[in-house]
Amino acid sequence: MAQRLGRALVLLATVALTAAAAQDLPVFQIVMKDGRFSPERLEVPAGKRLKLVLKNEGRGPAEFENLSMRVEKVLAPGVTSFVVLHGLKPGEYRFVDEFRPDGGSLTLVAK
Repeated sequence: MAQRLGRALVLLATVALTAAAAQDLPVFQIVMKDGRFSPERLEVPAGKRLKLVLKNEGRGPAEFENLSMRVEKVLAPGVTSFVVLHGLKPGEYRFVDEFRPDGGSLTLVAK
């Protein structure tokens, strides 16, 4: 019984710490619509984890992608989702909608 209680307390502490860490993440909103991004350029803090909230307002599916970073997220029309990026080095990172490669792009500028 004591072991179960101990495990439960450890689990609760882990959940609480995870939730607190998630609240500390800077959050940035990105809208995708038919191959276009809004904003097209976004400054983010370098060296910190951050959360990108993605919303597909287009008529078809969208794929938020950066191959070199191995980041991709497919969103159906009207869907909102997110990705978490870990400690970007200072520089520029380009994301595209893989379903519309001739469309626009998003440039994240880590400073």
